[in-house]
Amino acid sequence: MYQIWLYKTTLSWCLILSGVLLKNVKTSVNKISISLTAERNSREYLIKSTREVIILCSESIISVHRSKIKEGKTKALRAKKLLDKIRKKAGGELYKHLITPEQEMVEAFAFLSIVEGKNIPSVESLGVRHGSYVLGLLDCIGELKRLVFDKIRSGKAKEARNIFDIMENLYLLLYPFASYDRIVKEVRRKLDVNRVLIEDTRAAVTEEIRRFELINAINKIRK
Repeated sequence: MYQIWLYKTTLSWCLILSGVLLKNVKTSVNKISISLTAERNSREYLIKSTREVIILCSESIISVHRSKIKEGKTKALRAKKLLDKIRKKAGGELYKHLITPEQEMVEAFAFLSIVEGKNIPSVESLGVRHGSYVLGLLDCIGELKRLVFDKIRSGKAKEARNIFDIMENLYLLLYPFASYDRIVKEVRRKLDVNRVLIEDTRAAVTEEIRRFELINAINKIRK
C-alpha cells in the first residue's frame, strides 16, 4: 500500500512541477500559434490580391498598345488603389510579396505616361520601393521596343524614332544601377537584356529611316 501511495504522490508532484515549469512555454506557444495563423492568412490574402494587381497592370499595357488609353489608365489606377490597400497587410517579411506587383505597376504607369507624352510618375507618387521602381522602368523598355516596331509597321518612322530616343535615354539613366546588383536583385540581368533590345531596335529604326529617306528621294526624282 505504501508503495502505491508513494507512486501516486510522486506522480502528482511531477505533474504539478511539470505544469509550473511549462507554464511560460504554454503561454508562448499559444501566442506563436495565433501569430503564425494571422501571418498565414495575410500571406494567402497577399498572394491572391497581388495576382489581381499583376493582371490589371498587364491588361492596362495591352489596352494602351491597342490605343485604348482611357481603358488602360482606368486599369492602372485600379491596380494602384488595390496595391495601396494590400500594402497595409504586408509588414515585415511579407513585403517581399509586393516586389513583383510593384514592378508591374511602375511598368504600366511609365508606359502609359510615355504614350500620353507626360512625365513618368516619381517613385514617391507611386509609393513603391526604390528597387521596384528601377526594375519596373527596366521592364518598360521591352514594351517601348514593341511600340517602336508597331510604329514602323504603320509607316510612322518619325514617331518610332522619338520613342526609341526615350527608350535609349531611359536605359542610360538606369545603367549605373548595375553596380547595385546585390541590393536590387535582377537589375544587372535586366540591363543586359535591355542592352540587346536597344541595339536591335536601333538597327530597325535606322533601317526604316533610310528606307523612308530613299522613298522620298525617289518620289522627288519622279516629280
